[in-house]
Formats: sequence, C-alpha cells, structure tokens
Amino acid sequence: MAKQFFGNVKSVLSGDTLVLTSQNNPNAERIFSLAFVTGPHLRREGDEPFAFQSRDYLRALVVGKVVQCTILYTIPTSGRDYGVAQLRDETKIPDELVKAGWLKVREDAGRKEESEEALQRLDTLRSLETQAKNEGKGLWQGVGGIIEVQNDLSSINFNEWKGKQVDGLVERVLSGDRLLVRLKLSDEKHLQVMTLVAGIRTPTTERVNQSTGQTQPAEEFGNEARQFVEQRLLQRNIKVELVGVSPQGQLIASLLHPRGSIAEFLLAEGLAHCNDFHSTMLGAKMAPLRAAESKAQAGKLRLHKDHVAKAGGGGSSDMIVSKVQSADTIFVRTKNGAEKRIGLSSVRGPRTGEPSEAPFRDEAKEYLRKKLIGKHVKVSVDGSKPATEEFGARDVATVTEKGKNINLALVQDGWCSVIRHRKDDTDRAPNYDELLAAQETAKEAKKGMWSGKASKARTYVDVSESVQKAKIQVSTLSRQKKVPAIVDFCKSGSRFTILIPREGVKLTMVLAGIRAPRAPRLPQEKGEPFGAEALDLANRRCNQRDCEIDIHDIDKVGGFIGDLFINRESFAKILVEEGLASVHQYSAEKAGNANELLAAEQRAKDGRKGLWQDWDPSQEEGGEEEEVAAEPSNDATPADKKPADYREIVVTNIDKNGRLKIQEIGKGTSALEVMMNEFKKFHLDSKNNKPLAGPPKAGQFVAAKFSADGQWYRAKVRSNDRTAKQSEVVYIDYGNSEKIPWSNLRPLEQPQFAPQKLKGQATDAVLSFIQLPTAPDYFEEALHFIANATDGKTLVASFDFVDPKEGLSYITVFDEKAGAGKTGNTFADSVNKDVVANGHAMIPKKLKAWERGAASEEVLKKLREVEAQAKASRMGMWEYGDITED
Repeated sequence: MAKQFFGNVKSVLSGDTLVLTSQNNPNAERIFSLAFVTGPHLRREGDEPFAFQSRDYLRALVVGKVVQCTILYTIPTSGRDYGVAQLRDETKIPDELVKAGWLKVREDAGRKEESEEALQRLDTLRSLETQAKNEGKGLWQGVGGIIEVQNDLSSINFNEWKGKQVDGLVERVLSGDRLLVRLKLSDEKHLQVMTLVAGIRTPTTERVNQSTGQTQPAEEFGNEARQFVEQRLLQRNIKVELVGVSPQGQLIASLLHPRGSIAEFLLAEGLAHCNDFHSTMLGAKMAPLRAAESKAQAGKLRLHKDHVAKAGGGGSSDMIVSKVQSADTIFVRTKNGAEKRIGLSSVRGPRTGEPSEAPFRDEAKEYLRKKLIGKHVKVSVDGSKPATEEFGARDVATVTEKGKNINLALVQDGWCSVIRHRKDDTDRAPNYDELLAAQETAKEAKKGMWSGKASKARTYVDVSESVQKAKIQVSTLSRQKKVPAIVDFCKSGSRFTILIPREGVKLTMVLAGIRAPRAPRLPQEKGEPFGAEALDLANRRCNQRDCEIDIHDIDKVGGFIGDLFINRESFAKILVEEGLASVHQYSAEKAGNANELLAAEQRAKDGRKGLWQDWDPSQEEGGEEEEVAAEPSNDATPADKKPADYREIVVTNIDKNGRLKIQEIGKGTSALEVMMNEFKKFHLDSKNNKPLAGPPKAGQFVAAKFSADGQWYRAKVRSNDRTAKQSEVVYIDYGNSEKIPWSNLRPLEQPQFAPQKLKGQATDAVLSFIQLPTAPDYFEEALHFIANATDGKTLVASFDFVDPKEGLSYITVFDEKAGAGKTGNTFADSVNKDVVANGHAMIPKKLKAWERGAASEEVLKKLREVEAQAKASRMGMWEYGDITED
C-alpha cells in the first residue's frame, strides 16, 4: 500500500516539484516530485519556454497550504520520492496542472507499472492532456512562453522606476532583510536581483565565509527573523516599491505583503532594528517603522529584551539661552538661575578635524548666536552623553524657539550635520528621520558648509593688543556714536571683549565712570566682595549679546573707555543701580554720564543693595564734607576756583626722564615704616632665606636686596635677562630701579607684606608749569639742581592737577624749612620758580588744558618774568642766548 503523509508547501521549484516542510518541525524539509509528469524548468543559463508560467501556476495553487502526499515510487539513486498530492479542497495534483496544460505526461510513464490503480490514474492524465492539447492551453499554445530575465540592476534605468510599485515574487530568503526578488517589469521581461528590505536591519544568519571557508554562526534571532520572512513572503506575490541602491549596488526596496510592510512586522516582533542609512530614501514612510520599533522596545521583545526605557522626561522646560559655545552646544539658565550645558540632539557642528568643515565653525556659531542668545526656549531632553576626556557629561535635547525646531533649522541651512547613531543608541532626536532628510536637501542645495565655497566668517584684529594700535583705532571710534557691536566675553562686571563686525576689530572695553569690584579669575580664587555677582550680572545681561558702544578714550594699556548699551540701556547704570559698582566721579564727569550714574548710585544706597548693604547715610554726609576739603578736583578742564590742595611729601628718586618719585607723608608712610621694620626682621631670619621657585616673570612682585645698603625691599620685576640671570626691578616704595642677579630675589608671598596690604608708596610727579631742556647737558644740570633742592628734605607740594589715566601728579614744590608754611606759600617761594630762575627750565608755549584759565594766569605771568630775567642773565640753558628764537 502506498505511503501517505501531510506536509506544508514551502516553495515550488518547477511545475512538477515541491519543497515541503514537516508540520511538526518547520526546519525539516523534503523535496517531492509529481509522478508520471514533467514540466519545463528554470535554469541559470536560461529558462525553458513556459518554465516560469508552469511553476507559477503550481505556486499560486499550493504554496503555504497543507497537502496530502501519496508516494508512488522512490528513485534509489537520488532518494527522491515521486507521487501525487491533494489539497484539502480535494484538488488533485498533478491532474489540475495537466488539465491546465502546464505539465506533460511523460512518454515512458506506466511501462513498468503493474498496479491497476496506477494505470487508471495514468489514463486519466493522458485524457486530460489530450483535452488541453485540443484547447491549446498552457504549454500547448505552441508559440511564446519565453521571458527575458536580467540579474543585474544596471540593466535598467533605475531613476525611471524609483518610487514606483512593481509586482514581484520572493524567490529566496537569505536573512530577514536580504531577499532574492523577481521583479515583473513586464510580461516578457523580469529582473531578478538581491534586494535589501528598506528601513530595517536584522541579525545575520549562519553563513560561510567565501575567502576562508569558515562557517560564521548566526547572530541571536537571525534564523528566527529569516523564518519569519520565509513563512510570509517566500514565493508570495508582493508589491515592491523601489527606493534606492546601496553602495554595493544592491536594490533597496519596501516589500509590501497584502497585509502590509514586512519591515513593520519584523520591527513589531523585535526581530529587526531601524536602519538609519535608509531614512533619507524613505522620508515620511520611516515614521511607522520607528513607531513599530518603539512598541517592541516597550515590550522588550527579542532584540530589545535588555532595553532600558528612558526616564520620564516630563515634557519641555522653559529656559533662557545664556551662552552659545558652538553650533551644537549651548548653555541655558533655568528658572531658579542655575546654568547647565546642553548639546543639541543628533546634530553636530562643523568639525575641527575635517578640512571641509572646520572653516565654517565660527560662521555656524554666529548663526546660532543670532537665533538664540538671550531668548526664551523650550528644551526637551532626549538623553545624555557620558563624560569623555575632553568634555563632561551633558544632556542632549531638542530646542525650540517660538515653535521653531532649532536643531532642524541648523541642518536645513547647512550649519550642522546629522550624527549617525549606533543602532542601540536611543538618545537621539525624536525627528531624527526629518533631520536626515533635511541634511540631504541642504547638501543638494549647497547650503552652509556644503556650499563648496570659502567661509564668509570674519576675522578680527585685536586693537587692544598694543597701545599703538589702540591709539590709531580710538580716533575712528570716538567720532562715531552708538557703534553696533557684539559682546564676545565678559572679563569682569565692567570689562569686556567687544567685536565690531563692520570695522573688523576686537577690543577690550572698560565702562566709563564706574568701578566694579574685581571678580575671581578661577573658582578657587577669591575676588573682591560682590565681584562675582557683578560678573554674573554681566554674563546674564551682556555675554554674546548685540550691543552698541560709545568710545571716549583709551587707558594706558590699550583698553577702550566708553559706554556699553544693551537694548539701548546703559549697562554701567544697571550695574550701579544693582549696587554692584560705584561711581568714579572724575571719569564719570569726563564721560558726561555723571548725573545718570550718581542718581543710580543713590537708588542703590537707598535700597541697601550690594556694596551699599551696610551704608550709613549720616557717615556718608560727614565723609563727603571732609572729602570736599581734602580731595582735589581732578578736572582736566580749566578751573578758575579750585581749592588749594597742599600735602607734605618726600622726593625719593628722580627718573632719567625727569619724573619725580614722591612719597606722601601720612598714614601710608607711617604704615610703611612699621612694615619695613618687620620686613627687615623677617629677612634677617635664616629660616626665610627662600629663593624663587623659578625664573621671575615681568610684573611679578618680589623681595629684592638693594645693592647700596644690602637691605631687603619690596620690588616689582620690570624685565629679565635670562642669559645673565638678572632682573631689572623697581622698588615700589621708593621708585628707584636697578639690575640685580636672581640670587638676590625672594618671593613676596607673605600676606602682611603684600601690595594688597599696603600699596607701593612711590608715585609719579612732575613740576607744574615748566618744561625741562631737551639738550642732554642742560637736562642733566636741571636734574642735579632739582635733586639738590629736594634731596633729604620734607617738602610741601601743591597738587595742581592729578591725571588718573597717566597716574601722574602735577605739583608745585615748596621747601618747608625755608620758611614757606602751608598757608603762606606763594609761587615766589617754590622750587619750580628756582629751577626757572637758574635757567634749568622754560615756560612751555603750548599749555595743557588744566594750565589754561584765570587761576593760572598770575602764576604764568610771574614765571615768564623770572624766565626773562634768566635769559637776560644768560643763566643755564640761556648761556648762548635765547634758544627758542628761530
């Protein structure tokens, strides 16, 4: 009796051969051929006529269905079984195919058969064949039946078919995302190529490495993904939507089962990951794939079994952008004032290491600065980046401003590229596919860094680099009002780095009319009280903001003095109003904003803000009265009614340029005397014989051993000779300088001796209303005369004008012991007059601003009379006549 069994039809090799799988074990396969019949076959070298049609008829009839097979005989040499099959609807195979004309009865069929049942079946088949012949069905059509099959994608114009849906048939499944697909371009032409399922990537299956011959095991869930696709698509009619071509020349397409996209089903079952590289090809069709993957991740299915869901983000947070660090990194300030660093999700600014991108870094940063600085934004945290050697850990987020996605805008305009995330990296932007599509569009449009052109970023010349550059630039800027600029950096509450795009310059700016406390340079340092608060306010209000500036002057180190306006409001006034700066009377009056600043300062005092938290109005009023009597009016304009300002001084040194170094006798010199006693005792102690840790630096404060008396004094390094290991130092309390070896220097680290404890007591001064000769011999004689008149004496000086910018006092000096008291001083008693009378100085023809005016007329008149007498007597420089005559 013939053996029977049930099997599932997995595929059809030809019109006369089936591939069956066991109902109990899908992995167990067997080939079953139909007895007594034969059909045309599909061959690699070329199909036989009607081979595809014959197979396709049987395929449509049985694939995916259960059949009852009856084995009639087995070929001993091959072990292949031959027989007949029947579907559950009692359709008989091969009878149905012979009837349709797609199979022929073999000529040798039945020669060895002895079974009546087999012979009867054979007669039935021959009768059906005769009927098909007579009707011209199937193979009996006589003509045609040949289909051209191409196996190379280059054989067609892909752009003609891109985006279109084509009828297709899955011939073979290599893995969940790689299939051999037959595209039915027409009735006479088919294209059979390896096809990648668009939008997904599945684990690999077991395969043999062709170069080594070694078998590579399947990745986890790789075989399961393949079986999933085989059960649903193998030899099924599908729609194939062509979307692209891989770098290896393989077709990328969406395979559409009647029930939907196979990619979505694989993702939903946790058998695949989304493939970011296909996102730009799929566009909006990537969204349902992402949704399916997210569903599988939430259920921790298969590939996502170890998936860790993101902590609930709580939606968007409202923040203010306080700083733009680069095109993809910003600092934001929360409602409670805390500042945090945020990276923009899934985007990356121009990279330093990429020659084609690096030139656009500044331009991209400026683009983002204009869009965000100081703006209220919504920040949706998408994940976090771990700390690296270069950067600390930070959140990555999608930032929107007035509903506009800034991450997307940067990519659309070509200022950022999109990061290619790892397949398991979920810390990405929710609109990642939109970003990828925007990047491709920007590249096609050649926007931003994809333009292929040179960057338009400005380069700025630092005009505060030297006083000479500053002097050249100040003449241009001082003639302009409200110059548009950008605050590039806040150094302190009142000191900024400013960029002026239209001039192409960068400068250091100091706010006129105020003094803000010094801020700490490093977190571990201590600044002056409220210095950090002043800097914080400057950063919050000014940093990287567009501004306007008015420049008045420059300081002695190349800084530009002027007013800074943020949103048309003076920032100096804001600082003073918040109690974070005090008004500097002289510079405020010179800048012309004294009234505004003094009013703001008074409001801060009344509110006990910042510096004025302990302000006592009663003490302020008394102090002001004393100050009016004691302080000179440092106005550079001619003053007709300035009160006299007399102070006791000692001349400690005369520089080679004729400037006097003076000490004002009073609290400072008393404190200096006490300090120097302690200073000498300190350095006599051998325990304190500590050399410098390394070569001294210019500007460094040190203890120096004076060569004339072998005593130690406070000094400042002016310059170094590293070859000779010598330094030129200036003694800050006496003003003299000399070159001494490094071995005679010690660190000035003791707080009780530091300049912060007691500032250097030597200050610069020159004699008022006179000009020393320029001829070297006469100049030396003048210095000797002044030295003899002042050396070792306690003198009285009238401070006629103090120039804070130059740090220089203009004085008239009187010898107190010569009988000139503070209240009875007249110019006739002064050293200034004696210098002129002895022919060692002249009266300048071009007077300074403060020297002009009624208050100086009488002095200048007397001086000119004395000068005329010196000329007549041929004194000093006048010995050969009047040198001022042509």
